[in-house]
Amino acid sequence: MNKERLAAFTDAVLAIIMTILVLELEKPKHVSLAGLWDLRANFFAYTLSFFWLGLMWSTHHSNWHKVKKVTDKTVAYSLIMLFLASLFPYTTSLVATNFYNSTAQVFYGIIILGVSFSNMAISNSLKAVNPSAHFGWLYSIPNPAIILDIVIKIIGLILAMVVYPPAMIYAIFIDIFVVAFASPRVNQ
Repeated sequence: MNKERLAAFTDAVLAIIMTILVLELEKPKHVSLAGLWDLRANFFAYTLSFFWLGLMWSTHHSNWHKVKKVTDKTVAYSLIMLFLASLFPYTTSLVATNFYNSTAQVFYGIIILGVSFSNMAISNSLKAVNPSAHFGWLYSIPNPAIILDIVIKIIGLILAMVVYPPAMIYAIFIDIFVVAFASPRVNQ
């Protein structure tokens, strides 16, 4: 498969997923500042999911110019990543309406980790056929940052299961900054 075709498909699916996120936002019972304030967990979950997906897209986009070839493995891992990412509107809605529910938060965390691991698989498959790209575990993000990324998510998941359910979504909030600041800046 042509790399541009896979990139365009990924861009399109992620754009649709990000658009569907906003459609899942609850409407206030009473349109007022108080009514909107009552939905702060919804807006937080939406914002977090939107920017997490946006950061993922940006990471793909910033590194795709280094890719010369894609393989069937890359396509398969991309489909797995997009399938898991397509669950974001659903899991975000669950977390938004059940912010202190452990099951909702853990499900959200499992999807986040699944997308993370599938992105690592995509990067690894690309590294195998594009050695001059010098990809690490996740494109050009330093491997220690990726270890920290996964550790933060796993700690959030464990805390959400046993102690404090919102720990998962707060872990993702922290994690966005870890990945954003670890990502190399590409000047084009």
